Amino acid sequence: MTTVDVLALGAHPDDVELGCGATLAKLARAGRRVAILHLTRGEAGTRGTPEARRREAERAGEILGAVEVGFLDCGDGSLRTGPAEEEALIAELRRLRPELVFAPTPADRHPDHGRSHRLTVDCCFYAGLARRGSGAPHRPAALFTYMQHDLFTPAFVVDVTATWPIKMAALDAYESQIHKGAGRQEEGSSPPTKVASREFRLAVEGRARHFGLLIGAELGEAFGALGPLAVADPWSLLPTGVR
Repeated sequence: MTTVDVLALGAHPDDVELGCGATLAKLARAGRRVAILHLTRGEAGTRGTPEARRREAERAGEILGAVEVGFLDCGDGSLRTGPAEEEALIAELRRLRPELVFAPTPADRHPDHGRSHRLTVDCCFYAGLARRGSGAPHRPAALFTYMQHDLFTPAFVVDVTATWPIKMAALDAYESQIHKGAGRQEEGSSPPTKVASREFRLAVEGRARHFGLLIGAELGEAFGALGPLAVADPWSLLPTGVR
């Protein structure tokens, strides 16, 4: 049985990398076994093909240090959250047995993000029920949500200054989706999208710099929590940097 410490789920290939890629890279560098699970293949996306997006996602996961990158078929563009999708996700949670799960935000600009949040939260609970489905029950210890398009007040911010270049390299793997920067021009034959724009790429860094500033770091990724956080040492919460 292949098990992991951390599982990051996203509705579409590139959601995880955009929302918490630098945090995943930080955990992987610290020796945690990290996996990524995309709930769709991005088949309804304006740019790219499902086959290309799968290759991009696998490459991005490799760059971040993930030990596994997987895909479910929950339906891009109208993400399904019914019994079949629940059983598929429960099976993955029981197979991988993560202690920490990163999930999309409860509500966001793309409706699939909110639907995938609800599906993930529900399945993390259902996976711990002995009489639900097959396989040995497993319920993750914690589920945190990463920020996507819409802002929310974070429960905590992770200093990702050291692993930010790894996140940028992972985003560069999504050649069909995300503006690559460094003077690269988007192909004129590809339909324009917000995510593929230069402005979006700049905003990703701008947001990270804003949240980093709040904790005394250069760059930060923001997360939400479903409940209060357990803190073993309050001293560890003291911010660094200029006060």
